[in-house]
Amino acid sequence: MKVRSIKGVDVSGKRVLVRADFNVPRENGEIKDDTRIRASLPTVKYLLENGAKVVLMSHLGRPKGVRVEDLTLDKVAVRLRELLGVDVLKLDDCVGDDVVRSVNEMSVGDVILLENTRFYKEETLNDVEFSKQLAELGDIYVIDSFGTAHRKHASTYGVSKFLPTYAGFLMEKEVTVLSEVIVNPPHPVTIIMGGAKMETKIGLIQNLLSKVDNFLFGGGIGNTMLAGEGFDLGESLYEKKRVELARELMLEAEVFKDKFVLPVDVVVADDVNSSEILTVLPEDIE
Repeated sequence: MKVRSIKGVDVSGKRVLVRADFNVPRENGEIKDDTRIRASLPTVKYLLENGAKVVLMSHLGRPKGVRVEDLTLDKVAVRLRELLGVDVLKLDDCVGDDVVRSVNEMSVGDVILLENTRFYKEETLNDVEFSKQLAELGDIYVIDSFGTAHRKHASTYGVSKFLPTYAGFLMEKEVTVLSEVIVNPPHPVTIIMGGAKMETKIGLIQNLLSKVDNFLFGGGIGNTMLAGEGFDLGESLYEKKRVELARELMLEAEVFKDKFVLPVDVVVADDVNSSEILTVLPEDIE
């Protein structure tokens, strides 16, 4: 599968609106892992080197359409400045007159980081007017948030209806690697899959059933699979509505003689922030 890469596109003097994935893990308000920020750097640096004005947007956490001070992108801006070695102007909003004014005043080589797009409920609703407002901030749109690109949100989908759209280097790399696995993978092939929601990965699992040899499941998906095997997960995160689907997928995998590998032990605690944890067998979850 090929994507329209931003490489080779004339971005000189143009405002390039980039959807990045800065949804970084945090602890006590501080960034715990900046891997996702670093993954965006090749695209941002390329745009700057080629004379663009770069406008970055992302979500962080799940503020559910309201401003949550703990979920602002202030700390992300600080880390971006450190990693890029250039000033990054962090705005307190992602739409509105002040944002438009700041973007219109940009010079070549400037970088602006918009505020958390999920402070607006219109983001997850893929609202057309909200998408237009975001699109007004760019001449070109670059999608470089592979981990969220499957979501039909305003900043990942709606904006592309109003601007010439290209893939950033991270998106291009991920699609290329995944395409090689889907089309003609060297065997044996093992897929390691985690995340909270099975809903967004069902199609991928079914598509790969006949193409790969093993699936290793962890995270919330691993829990849902364990529930499908009949384990009682207590208050753990899993999708109750998709337990039967998990069973069906496991049966379908047997037809292709794939091996679904589920967690053989689990880490448990009374609370997600608890420092007291235990490692137990799935059958010993309380």
